[in-house]
Amino acid sequence: MITTTYQVQGMTCGHCATSVSTEIGAIEGVSDVQVELAAGRVTVTSEALLDTDTVRAAVDEAGYDLVGA
Repeated sequence: MITTTYQVQGMTCGHCATSVSTEIGAIEGVSDVQVELAAGRVTVTSEALLDTDTVRAAVDEAGYDLVGA
């Protein structure tokens, strides 16, 4: 398993965290998503290294921005 942490901009509430978690969790191979709302961090556990563009698209779909990746 691979664990990767991403910085997500724009999350301000529990609904934000749930939206991002749901979208990233739908990516094939993702087994766990942990959102640290106050820090704007999302930690993803997956079977293989995820394509950054795929993660960015999921975060965009939720309405937020992936930072620095």
